Amino acid sequence: MARPLFSQGDGERVGSKGVIKKHEFVKIITRALYSLGYDRTGDLLQEESGIQLHPSAVSLFMQQVMDGKWDESLSTLHTIDLADESIVKSASFLILEQKFLELLNEGKLMEALSTLRNEIVPLSTNMGRVHELAASIISPSQTVVLGLSSRDNSSANSRSRFLEKLQKLLPAAVMIPERRLEHLVEQALDMQRFNCVFHNTFDSELSLLSDHQCGRNQIPSQTLQVIHVCLVQDALVWYWS
Repeated sequence: MARPLFSQGDGERVGSKGVIKKHEFVKIITRALYSLGYDRTGDLLQEESGIQLHPSAVSLFMQQVMDGKWDESLSTLHTIDLADESIVKSASFLILEQKFLELLNEGKLMEALSTLRNEIVPLSTNMGRVHELAASIISPSQTVVLGLSSRDNSSANSRSRFLEKLQKLLPAAVMIPERRLEHLVEQALDMQRFNCVFHNTFDSELSLLSDHQCGRNQIPSQTLQVIHVCLVQDALVWYWS
């Protein structure tokens, strides 16, 4: 049986210094498991810990985005506890933009135009982008200029990238950022490297299994070559020996 994490006080914090919130710690581990493709393990961790990665409304919202259910995702967005209305408006714009682009790439010009006129324009935000979207109806080549190829916008990969774009907009407390654990680990390695007084090794040799510290013996201490400089006919000559 695995040993429980060391906790302090009411058990809501873990680690020897008591600065890590347990529920956040478990959430970023769960997020990392899903990112690595260990979906069953992620599900099991949520079940065993009783700590859900996202509230049910957020999970539903994310699934609706991945399924391309744009109208439903907009409705769900408004049920998520977001205090900043500007974030709700910006997220709504992104969702409707994706809806518009997929309709356009499927050749449904009238439906795309209706989405632009009746849903996107009334938001009264990012009008410069609205003009670009309108131009893409008149000139299909404009979608290429905007990086909006038909092949990309209807694919699952495109929706995954779009969901990551939404995640950057929404507060981290609402939707855990992608690769958050990796980012924290990289920060720790960067700090160890910065604090290494005798640092003289490649990044590929850094390990997560122990703290990094270069020894004095890794600093060159023997002379292998000597650079000589001499003046020959008013010109400096450099050579090694």
